[in-house]
Amino acid sequence: MSRAAIAELLKAGHTAKAIARQLHVHTRTITAVRKTLDLPPTRSGPKPSDPEALFWRRTQPTDDGHLLWPGASRQLRGGDNKLSVYRVAFRIGHGREPVGNVMTGCGRPRCVLPAHVEDRPMRQQYKAIFGEAS
Repeated sequence: MSRAAIAELLKAGHTAKAIARQLHVHTRTITAVRKTLDLPPTRSGPKPSDPEALFWRRTQPTDDGHLLWPGASRQLRGGDNKLSVYRVAFRIGHGREPVGNVMTGCGRPRCVLPAHVEDRPMRQQYKAIFGEAS
């Protein structure tokens, strides 16, 4: 593959993975071209300071209207920050900081759809209206 094509895509801001897929070359070749052009290495993905972008990038929609968080860890990590994905989902869905623990209200394990997560006051209000779950 032409190093000129790799250089053009690098200068356009494409990631090494994207170039490798598009041009069917190994990332080592792309790294070598990057070094010859004196381009700094890039970091893929959203910036750690943007937890909402990271949230949307990692979630997986289901056919039945839920949004699942993959993997065992329920935290977004960015630099030294660790944020609960449920708290991020709550802020996205409700436009405010949650009070107390945030949990899925739909009963689907690992669901983080912003409309399906509830904080403590929401759960208490639900209990006051409908009583305890049977």
